[in-house]
Amino acid sequence: MAQSSHQLWEEFFKRYYKDAINDLAESYPEKRSLWVNFSDIEKFDPDLGRELIDHPDPVLKHANEAIVSIDLPVDVSIDNAHVRIIGLPERIQIRELRSSNINKFISVSGLIRKATEVRPKVIVAAFKCQRCDHVTMMPQGEGKFVEPFECENDVCGRKGPFKLVHEESEFIDAQKLRVQESPDDLRGGEQPQTLDVDVDDDLAGIVAPGDRVVISGVLRSFQRTTQQGKSTFFDLVLDGVSIEIEDKEFEEIEISKEEIEEIIKFGKDPEVYKKVIYSIAPSIYGYEEVKEAMALQLFSGIAKSLPDGTRIRGDVHILLVGDPGVAKSQLLRYSVRLAPRGIYTSGKSSTSAGLTATAVKDDFGEGRWTLEAGALVLADMGLACVDELDKMEADDRSSMHEAMEQQTISIAKAGIMATLKSRCALLGAANPKFGRFDRYEPIAKQINMPPALLSRFDLIFILTDEPSVERDTNIAQHILKAHYAGELAMRRENIINSGISMNEITKAMEVIQPVIQADMLRKYIAYTKRNIFPIIQDEARKHLIDFYLGLRKQGEAPDAPVPVTARQLEALIRLAEASARVRLSNVITRDDTNRVIRIVMASMKQVMTDETGRLDADIINVGMGKSQRDKIKVLKEIIRDLQKEYNSAVPLEDIISRAEESGIKKDTVEDMIQKLKTVGEILEATNERFRIV
Repeated sequence: MAQSSHQLWEEFFKRYYKDAINDLAESYPEKRSLWVNFSDIEKFDPDLGRELIDHPDPVLKHANEAIVSIDLPVDVSIDNAHVRIIGLPERIQIRELRSSNINKFISVSGLIRKATEVRPKVIVAAFKCQRCDHVTMMPQGEGKFVEPFECENDVCGRKGPFKLVHEESEFIDAQKLRVQESPDDLRGGEQPQTLDVDVDDDLAGIVAPGDRVVISGVLRSFQRTTQQGKSTFFDLVLDGVSIEIEDKEFEEIEISKEEIEEIIKFGKDPEVYKKVIYSIAPSIYGYEEVKEAMALQLFSGIAKSLPDGTRIRGDVHILLVGDPGVAKSQLLRYSVRLAPRGIYTSGKSSTSAGLTATAVKDDFGEGRWTLEAGALVLADMGLACVDELDKMEADDRSSMHEAMEQQTISIAKAGIMATLKSRCALLGAANPKFGRFDRYEPIAKQINMPPALLSRFDLIFILTDEPSVERDTNIAQHILKAHYAGELAMRRENIINSGISMNEITKAMEVIQPVIQADMLRKYIAYTKRNIFPIIQDEARKHLIDFYLGLRKQGEAPDAPVPVTARQLEALIRLAEASARVRLSNVITRDDTNRVIRIVMASMKQVMTDETGRLDADIINVGMGKSQRDKIKVLKEIIRDLQKEYNSAVPLEDIISRAEESGIKKDTVEDMIQKLKTVGEILEATNERFRIV
């Protein structure tokens, strides 16, 4: 067995990390860490690697001593440099940590759930004897603060009193983190487990809640204390040695030279849109228009910061409202997989605190209030998918308004005034009010969501489930082919000598195989977000303005509704930018504007059409179209006239019969009377007799 020693590490550094140490010396003390890959240690001496894992404390001590004593070409001493070891071959799940892992060098991965403030921690305390002024240095371990028992000065030798001298004591930055298991690694229904991590010096303050990390360190155990005294149970704490932040944003995704060449080749392909659309949820049949919109959402427009300090969002928000069983949740799940930072949550089980953020009492022992990030904050710079939006509590839903438009989340609680960023696109799914769409009722009426929230979505798609022989045949064949391919794969995996060749599986999988693999598509999206910032051409700009003005003109007639608002124009611009990005183009052309006008018009026709077939933006923005407002005006006049005739409250049947003469249906009258009663415009004086307030 290789016995770790000062000389052995010195030899290792000279052989593998000479240049890295020289770079460190040049940028010291701003940089104080040498990042060493575990695979290099194993190449140098496998026994040393094994010893590092089994007995990390002495081995790391030797490594840190060796790096300080290496001869440097520059005249700098790197006394406080650290060796940070990354790239351990095996990561242990937090839930699988056992007593056998204590005092071993391990690596865990997960999400940062909480991070305290970075605070100084004393490592060597200087105590001055108040009687003889002699200064005693006391190294401080973990946990309890240690004071000297008696003065070291032989002449004095008293037991105090002692005073801590701050100037001569040695402090180091320290921070506590709480890491939670990644949601991807959990089996259904499991509660994610957490592990506390202590980090210090240059590791403190480099991560924030929501970051996905791999932390390597030495697992320590601390005895719990209860009111009855010391407990036989111990708590686990990881003494952090290195932190690797993975998959943080688009910038963090590494793309090789060959992959960039492949991406550029994709961008030049005239069929690129089709390929991207067919790569989104290929196991779901149809929905080309919805998939195209989802693709543009993933590529997203450009967020702009204007000179006056205003920020215009570039993210596209999409809402899918549909009958049960039309694969809404599947589309959401697939989108999360493609987004470089995707969070999936279900509205039924989310509170406003779980979606946005909350202030909680810190249980790291100090009882301070700390912020805990929710789903929309964790999805910053990525995509948040919220299923079952319609089943959320009204209060919880209202917390999303600010997150969608301003893309920030403000918190004012327990003395904390904070604004967190939530620059994410939102993909929502909801069911109609009564579970399924009624094809004879206006669609906007059946979406059970407040207008303030609906109007913030750039695109709303209605997915209805209407039987049709041709479409149903295609869907059934597609589903059965997908299941058949899955059956073949599972049989080959679980039965030895099953006789199923890989070619058979590949052939069967063709139906549900994405044209561009999910991993490649993520890199494609990341590449465009990093490098492509398109500018609109004059011709395309004129086309958008003409389209917008053409629609607005329809609202100029005295009794015409307002067909679109400036919000729809902003949605068109965002989508046009995303459309140019798909082609890796630096200019937005007429083709892009044609494409997005087609998508936006398809969405608007579904949800913004009144009974007469005209576009009316108020259906979404206000929750009541112009034609309905006009009818309410007529109805109020009818009640007013009848009230004069009766000189008292008016019976409901008289209101209905008079309204039917004016061409308003009975159902509509009852519906409107209910609305007027709710807002307090009319009063029900006695049973089914009404009067104007």
